[in-house]
Amino acid sequence: MTELDPDSALIERMGQGDEGAVRQFVTARLPRVLALGLRLLRDPAEAEDVAQEAFTRAWRQAPRWQAGQGRFDTWLHTVTLNLCRDRLRRKRHAPVPGGEDLPDPPDPQPGADAMLEASARGQAVALAIATLPERQREAILLVHYQDLTNIAAAQALDISVEALESLLARGRRTLKQHFAQKEGWRDE
Repeated sequence: MTELDPDSALIERMGQGDEGAVRQFVTARLPRVLALGLRLLRDPAEAEDVAQEAFTRAWRQAPRWQAGQGRFDTWLHTVTLNLCRDRLRRKRHAPVPGGEDLPDPPDPQPGADAMLEASARGQAVALAIATLPERQREAILLVHYQDLTNIAAAQALDISVEALESLLARGRRTLKQHFAQKEGWRDE
C-alpha cells in the first residue's frame, strides 16, 4: 500500500542539499506543524521549538528518504506528534509553580460580539479537546485540524484505520456529551 508522495521531488532536492528546496518545504509545512504543536502543547514558544526540531530532523532525514516509503508529510506529522508527546510527558513530571497554566489571552483585535463569542466557543472546544484521553485527542487533531486523511492519521499514530475510526468516534461522543451538559451551548 504505497501512496504517491507529491513532495518526492522536493525531498530529493532537499536530500541533495538544495537550500531553496529546504526553504520551500519549510514555508509550505510550517503553518501546519506549528498549529499541531500549539494545539497539543498550548504554548507558542514550545510549539516553535518543536517545529524547529521537526524541520531539523526532516532536513537530516531527506538524504535517506526513499520514494515509496509513504508520504514525507505523514512522517513529519509523526515526528511532530512524538516531539509534543515527549514535552508533555516531561511537563507532567515537573512541578508547576502556582498550579494551572493561565488561559490564553484574548484576541487583541477589536471585534464585534460575534468575534468574541466565536473566540470563546473556539477556546471552549480547545479546552474540551484537551481533556480527552491522549490518543483520542491526537486522532481528533490530526483529522479535524491538520486535515490528514484517516489513512495518513492512522499511519502517523501507528495504528490501523479501524482503530483510528474508533478513537475518533469515542472522542466525538465524549465532546458531544461534554457540550450537551453545558448550558447555553448551541450547535450552529
